Amino acid sequence: MIRIMFVCHGNICRSPMAEFIFKDMVQKQGIADDFVIASSATSTEEIWNGIGNPVYPPAKAELARHSLSCRGKRAVQLQKSDYDKYDYFIGMDSANIRNMARIFGGDKEHKISRLMDYTDRGGDVADPWYSGRFDIAFRDIYDGCAGLLKNL
Repeated sequence: MIRIMFVCHGNICRSPMAEFIFKDMVQKQGIADDFVIASSATSTEEIWNGIGNPVYPPAKAELARHSLSCRGKRAVQLQKSDYDKYDYFIGMDSANIRNMARIFGGDKEHKISRLMDYTDRGGDVADPWYSGRFDIAFRDIYDGCAGLLKNL
């Protein structure tokens, strides 16, 4: 069983997009039973009184344009205890990487990486919350997920 946690700042745009894109990829490959796939936030900005906000409507709409559903997904915060529960923590940008290392108190088992490092382009997945470009975020996340799956 391969356990993957996708991580972004608020868990309402990029990391849930990665979660559902990757779930679809492994389902189509017939290997979904070999994976546990989730997503989380490094911040609590989208979590109120213990209840996370749903996926941001434009991110949800971009997934739907590709026939992907994120129904029922709500933001959750990454916890220090998650480090022992997952094999890979895939961040969307450099700030996510720093924040994961802070939450975990380091990365002694080298489980943390950036999604775009699994592509030829490298770099960060730009946050569509600020850019408004959910189509570009989807493309980058899709390419990163495809590269990650190939790497595994």
